[in-house]
Amino acid sequence: MQTSVTFKNIDSSDNLRSYVSDKLDKFDKYLYNPGEASVVLSVEKFRHIAEININGDRLNINGKEETEDMYSAIDMVLDKLESQIKKNKEKTRERRAGAKFREKAGSAEETFPGEDDIEKQIKIQNIEYKPMDIDEAVMQMDLVDDNFLVFTNARTDSINVLYRRKDGHFGLIQPSN
Repeated sequence: MQTSVTFKNIDSSDNLRSYVSDKLDKFDKYLYNPGEASVVLSVEKFRHIAEININGDRLNINGKEETEDMYSAIDMVLDKLESQIKKNKEKTRERRAGAKFREKAGSAEETFPGEDDIEKQIKIQNIEYKPMDIDEAVMQMDLVDDNFLVFTNARTDSINVLYRRKDGHFGLIQPSN
């Protein structure tokens, strides 16, 4: 990570500069591309202030901390920045995973204008079905709490729907030949 360290009201110290650089280099594992960090270390009376801005991977993260010790201020602000980066990366992962999941599942909502201009929403969901016998489908329905199961009948190679009736028995929908 490319780091620039600025000192205000404090003598520039190679120890502080290398400490900050080493700590910021650990942030490279969270960023896909090299990032830039600008660090401002300042002293105002008895307060030691560390302010760090990180730019990279479409992120712009800022943190500021003040304590009575410069090293502890640096550590505290780096902890804040680390949690912000993790949180932001997790959000992007969830968004990407959600989009991939929606594409994979193929679910979508469509709106159709109905009679009397009342709009109905229909949720479309694509499912995968596998070939099995009717006995296997009944056993599968006993294992899950779903109300229906779509499967390919292994004997006829046609798509069938097994559903749970209100009286507790099962119903089978199959195409007529």
